[in-house]
Amino acid sequence: MPGIRIVHRTPLPPTAAWSRVTDWERHGAQVPLTRTIIATAPPTGAGTRFTARTGVGRMTFDDPMEVVLWRPPAEDSAGLVRLEKRGRAVTGWAEIEVRPGPGGGSLVEWREELRVRGLGRRFDPLVSAAGRVLFSRALARLLRG
Repeated sequence: MPGIRIVHRTPLPPTAAWSRVTDWERHGAQVPLTRTIIATAPPTGAGTRFTARTGVGRMTFDDPMEVVLWRPPAEDSAGLVRLEKRGRAVTGWAEIEVRPGPGGGSLVEWREELRVRGLGRRFDPLVSAAGRVLFSRALARLLRG
């Protein structure tokens, strides 16, 4: 599975950064041709399920996910959320960690491993590069507000 790792520094305190990067509906707004459909009632926590639906008209695919670990930041400790991707087209996992940054603000780290069914391992470098670009832009936009 292609591995993706993105680290972004923000002046936001960890609790504010956490709120922005775990607002699942806003994730869909950051990715072209994507919307997020929440399947469970708030608040978000372990067991929350949602689907990122990408495409136009009848040409779409779903990326259903479930929050399997939910540990918001507290005082000076890092927050960590882990998502398991449970779709037919996209499988794998993603983790977003928010920790206090040196000198203030926060460091946000997005780690992801994903597999697109139907694409062989020879496409892993392409999937990884595309994922880094896409997720890096989404993370920057989420943290901007």
